[in-house]
Amino acid sequence: MINRPNAPAPDSATAVPARKPRLPFANAWFFPAAALYAAFILPCSVLALLGLLPALPGLATPAGHAHEMIFGFALAVIAGYLLGPQPLRFTLTLLGCWLLARVSFLLWPDSWLALASAAVFAAGLAWKVLPRFLGAAKKWRNQTVAPVVAALGLLSAAASSGFGASFDQRVLLEALLLLAALMFFMGGRIIAPAVAGYAQSQGRQLAARVQPNIEGAVLILLGLALVLNLLSWSLTRQLTGAALITAGVLTIIRLLRWQPWHCARPDLLILLLGYTWLALGLLLFGLSTWLPRLPLSATLHALSVGALGSLTFAVMARTRLIYRFRDPAAQPWIQAVALLISLAALARVLPTLLNLSRPGWLLLAAASWSLAFLALALLLWRCRTAHPDSTRVRPDR
Repeated sequence: MINRPNAPAPDSATAVPARKPRLPFANAWFFPAAALYAAFILPCSVLALLGLLPALPGLATPAGHAHEMIFGFALAVIAGYLLGPQPLRFTLTLLGCWLLARVSFLLWPDSWLALASAAVFAAGLAWKVLPRFLGAAKKWRNQTVAPVVAALGLLSAAASSGFGASFDQRVLLEALLLLAALMFFMGGRIIAPAVAGYAQSQGRQLAARVQPNIEGAVLILLGLALVLNLLSWSLTRQLTGAALITAGVLTIIRLLRWQPWHCARPDLLILLLGYTWLALGLLLFGLSTWLPRLPLSATLHALSVGALGSLTFAVMARTRLIYRFRDPAAQPWIQAVALLISLAALARVLPTLLNLSRPGWLLLAAASWSLAFLALALLLWRCRTAHPDSTRVRPDR
């Protein structure tokens, strides 16, 4: 019998260094906050506009309602999605700045506190997000995220500065166009690989994925519309409409080349539905600049409620389901709930287009939207812990 020598105990020089604990994702905090705020702010605003509730100072006008949809809700989702893993202290500090900006705008709009808190939040978001896209991205299309986020941050501060109603409306329209560009780019980068992977699992090959030519063309058209929208000349309005209509048509072409009729998975269908709202919103926005009889509010709600609501809902649910279950379709009930957002969008767009009496439709839209995001907040709470084997899973895949 041969005695094996005892293995030497590892000393400090040969010991394997302990792995650093992974930083928590910022979306674990920002997504639930955004969902709860969406569920709260829209019905409060609608009820105040209908005279059924006392209006908070920041929600006394339709512009205040749009301000909080864009710079309150949407910016929180953007922060959660783009920040990635961050030290918990930084995430909570930035979330506190966002919350202070919301409270100060609702109670003291156009105050120095509203302006300062919005500016600090925007600066913190830009500090972390911009270098990731400006430094790492090589193609100009990938680098567009950085200026869009920076511009949204600047506009959020400008919209809290109290320059007047006409200035606020121009800022909100610019912000909505920036969000449309971000939804087009980021939505496409999520949908294309997801639909292609699903097609492959079904034994098919999807040739059209990112479609860089269409992507580049639409980003250029939306950038042109952003510049032209700042001018008040009649010719620039016509050119803005042409750019937006063309962008909407190209978005439809991109969507059709993904062959959505072959897709039977609910989580992907909700993403595709949100992208459909985006194309429809761009078309309506462009047509409203050509046709004075087409109400601008229908355009705004197709983009803000239909596209922004559906895409942010789908992305937040998808991100946290992958993080918790490693499967974006693990909770199919949430995809059915997402249809309430499209119901809310239809309740805001159709009565405006058909010139119907709107109070009942407004209440239906607010109730549908609020129920959807309350359900999402519940899901996000249940998905707050990670899957035991998800240390290498990227929640934004």
